[in-house]
Amino acid sequence: MMEFLTSPTFAIVGLGATLGWVFTTWLRVKHGYPLEGSWGQALKPAHNNEQVERLKLLTSENAQLQAELGALKDRVQTLERIATDGGSRLSREIDDLRH
Repeated sequence: MMEFLTSPTFAIVGLGATLGWVFTTWLRVKHGYPLEGSWGQALKPAHNNEQVERLKLLTSENAQLQAELGALKDRVQTLERIATDGGSRLSREIDDLRH
């Protein structure tokens, strides 16, 4: 039963696995896919101008959204204060704003 597990069999299987790895790597390079390490991290991350511009746009959009979120938090805080404060204090503040 152990006759088929000889040294040439292991060599052929190892050679087949190595050739398969070389072929898949060649296909990835040919079609522009980034190469990956054993844990999926990019070995050579590609940075082109389009990606840099997209990153700049996303960064500016993120800053704008954070500013908008801050303004909304302030408004919600004001509305919560109005809803929980007594009516006389609110009336007094409105009268103070009118004068």
